[in-house]
Amino acid sequence: QVQPVESGGGLVEAGGSLRLSCVVSGRTSNSYQMGWFRQAPGKEREFVAAITWSTGRTTYADSVKGRFTISRDNAKNTVNLQMDSLKPEDTAVYYCASRSMYLSRYDYWGQGTQVTVSS
Repeated sequence: QVQPVESGGGLVEAGGSLRLSCVVSGRTSNSYQMGWFRQAPGKEREFVAAITWSTGRTTYADSVKGRFTISRDNAKNTVNLQMDSLKPEDTAVYYCASRSMYLSRYDYWGQGTQVTVSS
């Protein structure tokens, strides 16, 4: 089992910044890649960004490129999402998830943290 736990959400004005963190515990050796996803009210969950533990290779959704930065601290089993130039449409519950090397889907999810961007 891998347990991701998110923190760092909150309320911010448009144009502001927030930093989300995800601490991963449990059988972390089973975790190959970490992803951030978000779900806004009435919408489906969508991919935001991902990073691999070993190489640090990153991928981003087009909607956040240039504004969000994902990073990892292997020593602390932590993945961060720095969110700058926030927009009201970034308002959502943000989830951290872990993917095994042997799966094409994310199999362990955190509980989520609310991010609200006011206009």
